[in-house]
Amino acid sequence: MTLRSFISKQYIDVIQWTEAENGVLATRYPMQDMEIQNGARLTVRESQMAAFINEGQLADVFGPGLYTLTTQNLPVLTDLMNWDKKFESPFKSDVYFFSTRLQTAQKWGTATPITIRDKEFGAVRVRGYGIYSWHVFDPRVFHTKVSGTRDTYLVNDIEEQLRETIVSHMTDTFAGSSVPFVDMASNQTALAQRIGDGLKPVFAGLGLMLDTFVVENLSLPEELQKTLDARIGMNMVGDLARFAQFQAGTSLPIAAANEGGGGASAGMGLGAGLAMGQQLMNAMRPGQTAVAASVPPDGAADSKFCISCGKPVTRTAKFCPECGTSQV
Repeated sequence: MTLRSFISKQYIDVIQWTEAENGVLATRYPMQDMEIQNGARLTVRESQMAAFINEGQLADVFGPGLYTLTTQNLPVLTDLMNWDKKFESPFKSDVYFFSTRLQTAQKWGTATPITIRDKEFGAVRVRGYGIYSWHVFDPRVFHTKVSGTRDTYLVNDIEEQLRETIVSHMTDTFAGSSVPFVDMASNQTALAQRIGDGLKPVFAGLGLMLDTFVVENLSLPEELQKTLDARIGMNMVGDLARFAQFQAGTSLPIAAANEGGGGASAGMGLGAGLAMGQQLMNAMRPGQTAVAASVPPDGAADSKFCISCGKPVTRTAKFCPECGTSQV
């Protein structure tokens, strides 16, 4: 070492880090041409952790607090640098700070639909999105597996990997679940809990802790959603024969009350009532639909349908022979 380089070398008495921007997960303390003094002070603030690394090997890790650097609180580094009892001269070591703040409102979503097998609909394509939060929990694992020797490691550097991990795990969760999609969509809190529980070991393997996981929405493609809506409507209606009976029964008093407009209207009201009665009888017959569709005989081009009951009548008929409704 030349005299000039010795004079230019600076010694560090205080080591600390203040986050200048959001999204920083790990940063290396600037050590160019600098050495750490024996008895230097290390300040680790709340929501931070610090680690000393010697020749690429991670040594001592410090949580929040104020430390005076000695061989007593640098046991691993002391062993690595072969200090017997204490060190008297400045030493060289890389110091990394890690932000353990909660990374909130991180968004996840399915870029493409996830194909799952549903026991009611068969193979369906599902989309979903939501939010999650996490923080750096184990700096040793995080430094070794993720951030490495980079000067600065940001949330954006790992965000895509975490999103892809979430979507992949969702696919596995859906594939191994026997719960129908309808039940999943109606109980998103329980679904989020199940997915989150499965993701926590994966996050821990990266030195992270998954704090919250929220499913905001699950949806089907538009065409399948229409089918689902139709099925829900059918379930609401229930037994079609009983529904037809109900409709016919409620229509009778309405038709009977329609007495305005003279004789013609009265005749039409009577005809409507008879037609509804016919519908009710049909609906009550087992094995038949509520309203039977009548078709005129082949070749009967001079036939038409009654405007009330739908039975075939001749085109010249003024009244329906079945229900008596005027055809004029």
